[in-house]
Amino acid sequence: MCAEGGRAAQELFFRKRKRNTRYSRGGGGERAGAISTGYLSIIFYILGFILLFMESNIDQSSINRPLKDYRAIVFDLDGTLAPSKSELDAEMRSLLVSLLHSKKVAIISGGSFNQFKKQIIDPFAKVLHSNLSNLLLFPTCGAQQYSYHDSWQRIYALEIPPEEKDRIIKTLDAVIDRLNLRPIEQWGALIEDRGSQITYSALGQQAPLYEKEKWDPDQKKRLAMKQLLDPILPDFEVRIGGATSVDVTMKGIDKAYGIRKIMEALKLSARDIMFVGDALYPGGNDHPALQTGVDAYAVQNPEDTKALIRSIVGDAVEGFI
Repeated sequence: MCAEGGRAAQELFFRKRKRNTRYSRGGGGERAGAISTGYLSIIFYILGFILLFMESNIDQSSINRPLKDYRAIVFDLDGTLAPSKSELDAEMRSLLVSLLHSKKVAIISGGSFNQFKKQIIDPFAKVLHSNLSNLLLFPTCGAQQYSYHDSWQRIYALEIPPEEKDRIIKTLDAVIDRLNLRPIEQWGALIEDRGSQITYSALGQQAPLYEKEKWDPDQKKRLAMKQLLDPILPDFEVRIGGATSVDVTMKGIDKAYGIRKIMEALKLSARDIMFVGDALYPGGNDHPALQTGVDAYAVQNPEDTKALIRSIVGDAVEGFI
């Protein structure tokens, strides 16, 4: 395929994808993308987007840049690369392996490193020639970094002090009881200490996906939790994540912090990076990514992400990289 034909195909891809693209950041200002009104029927989302439009410069053009311009792609994990706490499926592994041959790839999520091992590292062990040196892992919203040098090695890790962990856990327990959110049936611990993050999972850490997806689809339960937690824990970040989770991290430790650490590790600028996530709405744990100036591409599920990667890999195969 010639370069002109490839660009035409890419422009067609982005036109088709506008219904999924919610936000983009470029040139130092926040930009709002097209909204899929059929999907975003929940009042919270609509109000959130109205607020974002009021405070943003509306411009779709930056997300239409040639994909060859992006030197690194940063992905959220749950809801973006895989269903909540599930391992990468065979198709996603194959697409990421192809992407790793031409781009730097980073994955950032609120999950612990052990969760990354289950969802990413172990599945990748089934794939030959996966070029893991191009893959960076950032558990707990970027409070930790792991890189591959013959084996996975921790580069840094931030920790919440023990006395503060105790305070957060007691506060979460109190809020759960105040809102009557303690489940009748539970799969594993409700509150997990991830070192640099404390995470509440409403049905337990090992809850089946079908139960999680129906627990709080409109996020009203977790928004009520966040409204109570924010004034009690003003020195921490409280964000909604996954299907049933609320993440509490040290102040300033969020996807924005993680992306800046990715820029530092790869020696890249914001313009070199595209972020892909499913929770870019205000209050979502991907939303801070917009603060960094990177272009942000919103997806609704892993199938959307696969379509985006196919477009990037297609351009790479045709010589765009």
